[in-house]
Amino acid sequence: MEFDAPLPLLARRPRRNRRSRTIRDLVAETRFTTAQLVQPLFIIPGRKTRREVTAMPGVFQLSIDEAEQELSACTELGVSNFMLFGIPTSKDAEGSAAWQEDGIIQQALAAFVQGFPEAHFIADLCFCEYTDHGHCGPLRDGQVDNDATLVNLQKQASSLARAGVHTLAPSGMMDGMVGAVREALDQEDYPDVGILSYAVKYASALYGPFREAAGSTPASGDRHGYQMDPRNASEALLEAELDVAEGADILMVKPAGMYLDILARLREAFPLPLAAYQVSGEYAMIKAAGANGWVAEERLMEESLTAIFRAGADAVITYFAKDMARVLGRAAAA
Repeated sequence: MEFDAPLPLLARRPRRNRRSRTIRDLVAETRFTTAQLVQPLFIIPGRKTRREVTAMPGVFQLSIDEAEQELSACTELGVSNFMLFGIPTSKDAEGSAAWQEDGIIQQALAAFVQGFPEAHFIADLCFCEYTDHGHCGPLRDGQVDNDATLVNLQKQASSLARAGVHTLAPSGMMDGMVGAVREALDQEDYPDVGILSYAVKYASALYGPFREAAGSTPASGDRHGYQMDPRNASEALLEAELDVAEGADILMVKPAGMYLDILARLREAFPLPLAAYQVSGEYAMIKAAGANGWVAEERLMEESLTAIFRAGADAVITYFAKDMARVLGRAAAA
């Protein structure tokens, strides 16, 4: 064979490892399974009640009996980890419904732990859903009282531990929250209840749809006084270091998609398991763009989750958990 001019010698041709789905799967660096996905659930009083969240198509406020149906659907797909948020019947300035023995999440845990013994239940530990002002603890002079909130967190943690929770997730970004919760659990003889700390939670504009779902919009002001400034990165390492020292079992970054650099930095700095929360705004944007035909929704869902795991997450809390499990199931069956 004769050539008009010699071809360049290409010792490396990366395209060889992209030529088919089979080989792409063979050499993929980032993989995740349904076991690493956590499905949030919003629990409300009543029976046979299922209210769709307007800004989050496919996400519902569920009464306990309806939530049990959702748990069955998820576990059949391989999703066995759930984050529980409660919306109480009544609210007050302290958020006292959060630690009542007959509180909404306490009731839910009694049913869920017995009905789904193989599932793992994580309860959000905060007061924004329970206070009449929508902030994450009692107010003093218009600001959240950090130390008074710690005392209330201990009450809430003890109550949920008695109800059978497996893991608690303090989310209010109070200084000392992990240590206070760990102390309460140990004093109440619940040393096996884990703490998944919202160690790095930014004051993000992406929480809007969640506030509709959880009924937790602040009546006045905002949460910039206790959640982290999005301009800060090194501070994330400090926050995580404090939570590790106080006894956290798992660290979390929230939101996920816009803070992949933070995830990567925590992955390098700490040996603890690392979670990320793909929040309501991230979900809502993908759903809205998909509904308008602007993006391929399922592909973007998978790509967004892959990016979070690629940045270093071991687990992701996502409203896409059940949908992503279907995709992973199809891939496994192919």
